[in-house]
Order: sequence, then C-alpha cells, then structure tokens
Amino acid sequence: MKRGESVRTEVITCKAAIAWEPGKPLSIEDVEVAPPKSHEVRIKVVTTGVCQTDNEYLYETEQRMKFRPFPLVLGHEGAGIVESVGPDVTKFSPGDKVIPLFLPQCEECDRCRSPKTNQCRRNWANTQVGVLADGTSRISCRGQQVYQFLGVSSFSQYTVVPDTSLAKIRPDAPLDKVFLLGCGVSTGYGAAVKTGKVEKDSKCAVFGLGAVGLAAVMGCKAAEAKTIIGIDVNPARFEKAMLLGATGCVNPSNYNKSIQEVIVELSQGGVDYALECVGSPAVMTAALESTIDAWGVCVIAGWSETESMNVAVEKILMGRTLMGTYFGGWKSVSDVPKLVDAYMNNTLKLNEFITHSLPLDRINQAFDTLKNGTSIRTAISLWPQ
Repeated sequence: MKRGESVRTEVITCKAAIAWEPGKPLSIEDVEVAPPKSHEVRIKVVTTGVCQTDNEYLYETEQRMKFRPFPLVLGHEGAGIVESVGPDVTKFSPGDKVIPLFLPQCEECDRCRSPKTNQCRRNWANTQVGVLADGTSRISCRGQQVYQFLGVSSFSQYTVVPDTSLAKIRPDAPLDKVFLLGCGVSTGYGAAVKTGKVEKDSKCAVFGLGAVGLAAVMGCKAAEAKTIIGIDVNPARFEKAMLLGATGCVNPSNYNKSIQEVIVELSQGGVDYALECVGSPAVMTAALESTIDAWGVCVIAGWSETESMNVAVEKILMGRTLMGTYFGGWKSVSDVPKLVDAYMNNTLKLNEFITHSLPLDRINQAFDTLKNGTSIRTAISLWPQ
C-alpha cells in the first residue's frame, strides 16, 4: 500500500452484467461489491473481453464445461486499476494498473517453484466454483450472492480477486489493449512459443483462427517457422491470419477428404507442430494426425472440461508428442508483465485482435458477433466514454 492509504471498508455499488441462469442473455444490474478481505484486492475494471469460454459457459453449460452455480458474473479477460487492498497485501497499491488472472501464482508452492509447470493451485478449488478463499463471493445483487466466474468476474465495474491472481503492469500500458493478455492472446501465443517450443524453419498448422488460434499463428511467426497453415471453416478469418504470419490458409469444407489428410499432403508428410485452438475432440484428433511421425508435436489449447478425444495408439508409438497447455504455459503473475512489455516494445501484436468495441450495456451484442463469427475480440468498456 502507499503511505497514507488505509484499507477500504465500504461496499461499492456499481453496474455489472449478470447471468441469472444458463441460456439467457446477460442482464445489466446494480450490484454491491464488498471490500477486499485478507490477501485480496478490489479492482476498478476498465476494459474486458468476451471470450469463447464465457459464451460456452452461458449458452453451452454442461456440454463442454462443468456446471458452475448461477447467478454469476462472467468475464475473465480484463484489465483495470487497483481501487483498494485488503489486510496483508504487500505487492499492490491503489492506482496500480493490473490484469486479473484466472490462473494464480503464489510463488511458494512446489508447482510455482518448478520450471516444468505454471499450474499453481492456490485458491483453485474455490475460484473454480465462483468463490474466494473464505468460500463466499464479494459480489451481491438484490440481497443474493452472485458467483465470480473463475474467481475474476470482469463483467463488473468493480471486482475483488486474490492477490496471487493479479499481475501488476507498467503504468503506461493501455488497458483497452492489454486486457487481451488476460486470456486469449497469452494462451495461443504461449501454446506456440512456450509449451510447443516451435522451432525455426519448422512446418506448423494452427486449427481454429479465433483469438487463441490467431495468437498461435503469431507465436509460430515469432519462432520463425517456415510454413504456417491456418485452418478454419470461416474464410473471413484468413486475411487476419495472413496478416499475423500465416503462409497459407485452408477451409476444411472445401475438401472431400479429412483435414488431416489435406495437411499431410500439403506439408509433404505432416507438420512438425500442430496447435489445436478450437476445443473440439474431433479437431484435436485431426491435429494430432496431421503431424509427422517420429517427432511431430501436437499442442491442445482449445478448452473442453467434459469430453474425450480419440487417439490411435500407433500415432503416439511412432514418436509423436501430444501436449496440453493452460494459459499458454506462462507463469501468470510474473510472465504477463513481460508480455505487456513485448506489446509496448512492438514485438507482440494486440490491436489487430480487437474487431469491435462496445459499452457494457451492449455486451450481449458481443456474444452475438462471437457466435456468428464476425468478431475476433470485442473490447467492452465498463465505463461511459
């Protein structure tokens, strides 16, 4: 905390987009956001994105995602400013620019100390079901507790997060751009450069050209891959993919054979790296089977919590590697500020991912454009301009 600042104890009333039940549009409501408790930080959210995971949970709950309780405030990709801090918080002060994180980094557990993983589990069981360390949410509406999606809830003008689920970023970073590093861009870019470790002059295929897939294309380009094939059934995304580094794009609908057969032919034996950014088990299988035997690597970045993919054992026995990635393999608290630096130094693109901008009261339109394939990311401004 800054000298002279005191811990805030008052409740803040503000606007939030609430999901009262599955399958119904969000409702803009007045909510109460309680002050932060021990090791918690209250944030004024400035900009948030609508991610495919938000859409799937609201409209496809229990299909590809496990059930989480309603009502809840969705949103897990955002950026804001620290409003106040709770007791025992030492790394944040009011006024700090921050990116809330659905993946914690406590820097104390075996997983945080290991270079092998980014999967810290501090408060994990609680945040996965929408509550913080004490088992309750800090958001309420009409006298009722409202759950916090993945412990974040960036569809609220104010929210409270654990201090281990928050990245402090440089003060000159534009929050209406770097919010993308809270999920989609970090996940896809890291799938290529961090988890998959794409090599120079390699052949790559990226399955799915939404925000995660386009970021994976950008990662392959940064790694100096020779061939980068973008794959999507929506050809409107090809121009953006080429802008971000794809050397060619393929629409599976244009062929009367499987997409893995197409990619193996185009790459003359299979790609060195395949990155699956859709979250479909069938596409995951296709991605694996599009890689070359002996050393092909398939990284699964698309999200599904409930489904199983089909893997022919021979595909693994012949030397392929099948990997998963969560948040692109980045250590969240320590690596997100470095990604912000990369953007500020013009070595990482973000602006190109933002295709639409809307105020909070029109957030349901962002879900519509995401579902009909006309947007990559919509930047939602939480405050009137």
